[in-house]
Amino acid sequence: MAKQLPYHTIRKIFERFQEADEEPKGELNHSNAYTLVVAVALSAQATDVGVNRATKDLFEIADTPQKMLDLGEEKLIEHIKTIGLFRNKAKNVMKLSRILAEDYDGVVPNSRAALESLPGVGRKTANVVLNMWWGHPAQAVDTHIFRVGNRSGICPGKDVVAVERAIEDNIPVDFQNHAHHWLILHGRYHCKARKPQCGTCLIREYCEYEDKTQ
Repeated sequence: MAKQLPYHTIRKIFERFQEADEEPKGELNHSNAYTLVVAVALSAQATDVGVNRATKDLFEIADTPQKMLDLGEEKLIEHIKTIGLFRNKAKNVMKLSRILAEDYDGVVPNSRAALESLPGVGRKTANVVLNMWWGHPAQAVDTHIFRVGNRSGICPGKDVVAVERAIEDNIPVDFQNHAHHWLILHGRYHCKARKPQCGTCLIREYCEYEDKTQ
């Protein structure tokens, strides 16, 4: 774990991120808050590309809780069977759809506590939805952010909650809304787990990672 970078260095890093991509976007396809919840729930231990492929036709016919309930679990499984843990995920999607339809009039709630109460929706999923749909500065820490945060010193922590707090405490407020997208995309395409592309990294000079590759 790298040491925590100072504030002025973190600001320079995020200025670089912003210059390279002013409006970073999540890569899960969705059309409303409900399809975003489902897509993020399905993405656990799966790639965004794989989820998008599975939901392309699904969301055309089931983009609300009631439509998903009308579709039924077995037909849902047919759409998502290429995704890991698809049977358990299908059960959770049906359960959360029923709760949304019966308890929330089909409307996805915009509080973290209410979102986390839904089956298959954890803190990370809730934070993604809060950030991407409602623009809250919520930080969804996945494996990419955990790796980048600890390698670089931007937001080091022993677990995902510690890294989330480090983002909130140390990244300047004017970068908070897009922080987790910049970090995810940097980890996904540049600061990769096995072969980080340090030689072409735009924040190389600020990064605390000791084992930089050429």
